[in-house]
Amino acid sequence: MSLVQDTVLFLGAAVITVPVMKRLGFGALLGYLAAGVAIGPWLFGLVSDVDSILHFGEFGVVLLLFLIGLELQPSRLWALRRPILGMGSSQVLLSAVVIAVAAWLFGQRLQTAVVIGLVLALSSTAFALQTLAERKELRTQQGRAAFSILLFQDLAVIPLLAVLPWIATASIEKVAGGTGMSNTQWLAIGFSVMVVAVAVVGGRYVLRPFLKLVASADVPELFTAAALLVVLGMALLMEEIGLSMALGAFLAGVLLADTQYRHQLEGDIEPFKGLLLGLFFIAVGMSMDLGLLLTAPVAVFGVAIGLMAVKLAILLGLGLGAGMRWEAALALGAVLPQGGEFAFVLFGQATSVGAVERQTADFLILAVAITMALTPLSVSLADRVRRAFSRVDVSEAPLPEVDEHDPRVVIAGFGRFGQIVGRVLNIRRIKFVALDSDNARIEVARRFGNLAYFGDANRLQVLEAAGTGKAEIFVVAVDNADRAVEIARMVRMHFPGIRVYARAIDRFHAYRLMEVGVDAVFREMFGSSIDMAKAVFVGLGESNRRADELTRTFKEYDEQLLREQYRMQGDESELIRSSREAAVHLSGLFEHDREISEEDKAPGRDAAE
Repeated sequence: MSLVQDTVLFLGAAVITVPVMKRLGFGALLGYLAAGVAIGPWLFGLVSDVDSILHFGEFGVVLLLFLIGLELQPSRLWALRRPILGMGSSQVLLSAVVIAVAAWLFGQRLQTAVVIGLVLALSSTAFALQTLAERKELRTQQGRAAFSILLFQDLAVIPLLAVLPWIATASIEKVAGGTGMSNTQWLAIGFSVMVVAVAVVGGRYVLRPFLKLVASADVPELFTAAALLVVLGMALLMEEIGLSMALGAFLAGVLLADTQYRHQLEGDIEPFKGLLLGLFFIAVGMSMDLGLLLTAPVAVFGVAIGLMAVKLAILLGLGLGAGMRWEAALALGAVLPQGGEFAFVLFGQATSVGAVERQTADFLILAVAITMALTPLSVSLADRVRRAFSRVDVSEAPLPEVDEHDPRVVIAGFGRFGQIVGRVLNIRRIKFVALDSDNARIEVARRFGNLAYFGDANRLQVLEAAGTGKAEIFVVAVDNADRAVEIARMVRMHFPGIRVYARAIDRFHAYRLMEVGVDAVFREMFGSSIDMAKAVFVGLGESNRRADELTRTFKEYDEQLLREQYRMQGDESELIRSSREAAVHLSGLFEHDREISEEDKAPGRDAAE
């Protein structure tokens, strides 16, 4: 088939199967696997060249690791250091030891058993986080613990990819009666370490100026091209020295995690990552040996259920040991017992270097897919146990939430208007994230300690990367009226639970913002003009109290008028009539207030009263 035909086939299979699987509660990942099974050699046989597709789809894994690297800010790692190093490392090591011993007892070589134990100790980041997000449990005890464990597992993938060739070498030499690695191999390892060190140190001084130069061109598609160039360039560099492409992408992400370009990079890479990762899982589904379900169904399901039982027991014990309530520890074990998506990558790498036999890898990949399919069932069973034996009504009283250091406010546009909002928030130590497409403005803001990032707030991926979905208030402070309306419309459409406060350039801009459903509109010159009018009144001889009353009355009346005139904005003659009537009415109010004020000042009034 041609490239266009293949593309149509993959897209059609994904569009059909993924929504169906999600509706059944199995998630998008299993949907992609099911699509691959459907078009692969075991069902309809529409695609035969599975290896080339799998190789191309691995770029999705590369981009995934880049995004994981972007999330690893030193401040975030430091805040989660105890659960990451404590529960994360304990879960991986304990699970790996138990699984490796079981594999060795079933006849696997020691090196192969070690690889199997390490790979199957990992859980599915995509499955677990999606499940926790859908259940609104990301901020609960189990959500915080799960995030820390998954973060450690994601970090563990990198050394695993690096040591697989060495494990395979040691295994082959032991079989052949060798004594160890040669001097040439040790030199190759030393050279690889040196290149990685040079890439890390040099990249820190090269990548940021490079992205600054690209951002200054103010061409969105050029920045997207630069983001892909950075990721793929580092990936190819690592591959050239014999290491994993995923390691290079991960390092590139870590190097850029603390820059102002983090959210824009994440927004640019996310669509490519999603499509290519979906293609990778489709290719994995095509390569799965479903014949094993016919020839050895008991063995496949036995391994899958055994793996889930082992990991659930270990996670339950670690949770209780960390002081979690048993309900939270059980929920943690129920959401992380499956094998992870990296099992498909690592077993593929292990077979290519000879660390695991192909037949064994196919068997275990099928078992991992089954554990993913059974995860919703394990979560449901855990919920039933918690409801039956917990003294707390789990459905109505969720476990206490914990601080996840998410921003409470997102500010789009960090010019003169947005900066004042940010300064006031800083006084109260309220965390906010600012987005602006002016790189020079962002650099100045970051020098003053603000959490500001280069990014186009008119893009959904950038808004999601900035944490808009978890914030309480979104402030639209950009100085372009059309762009402000588009940003407000996007936020209101995709984040209905957040309150939107918008800066309006003028009265007619305020009407447009009100039309898209913002919660509050603030005219940029209105407040300062009111302050000046008050100063003018005082300069003309009015008291401060009287000047404040006059300006406050005008402000309240004009804001009410703004809401009334919003309904007649399309009729200019009606707007003019309404404005004239309002001016007459307001003048009458002021005149009435003046007469009352003069009566209050009349001599002898106090005595008469």
